[in-house]
Amino acid sequence: MLIRDEIDRDASAIRSVVTEAMKLLPQSSGAEADIVDRLRADNALSLSLVAEDGGEVVGYLAASDAQIGDVTGWGLIGPVAVLPSRHGEGIGSALIAEAILRLRAGYKEAALVGDPGYYGRFGFTAFPGLRLGDVPARFVQALPFDGSEPQGELIHHPAFGLEQKA
Repeated sequence: MLIRDEIDRDASAIRSVVTEAMKLLPQSSGAEADIVDRLRADNALSLSLVAEDGGEVVGYLAASDAQIGDVTGWGLIGPVAVLPSRHGEGIGSALIAEAILRLRAGYKEAALVGDPGYYGRFGFTAFPGLRLGDVPARFVQALPFDGSEPQGELIHHPAFGLEQKA
């Protein structure tokens, strides 16, 4: 398996992987592939990684600029998607590990919204002062590379369709 940057011909496969993967999540809006398309159209993807196996795109991870409160310099991970038929093979873990490595090189911290049981093993944690609208606090997580404690609202790109701006 190869983790690499997205190239032009990957867009359709990424859309398919994201759509199929998100069907399994009860919290999915069904718009995650559209979010990726909007981030791409706005040139707002700071990371757009694919997991390729045998020439097939089997996983995907996006990251974009964000801020928490007034603090800029955050990288927001999401969506992360793996073909349902390939779950349990470490594809998502490989994508996240590569994203953290790359984000450390250019960002102060990383954030995401997701399952604490899964993302906790990569060092993500919920912080009492970190929030995102009505999302339950345990799902709004951060990985501060400098050891700081984030405080405030997680503000992201408008492509996510929530009334915030980064």
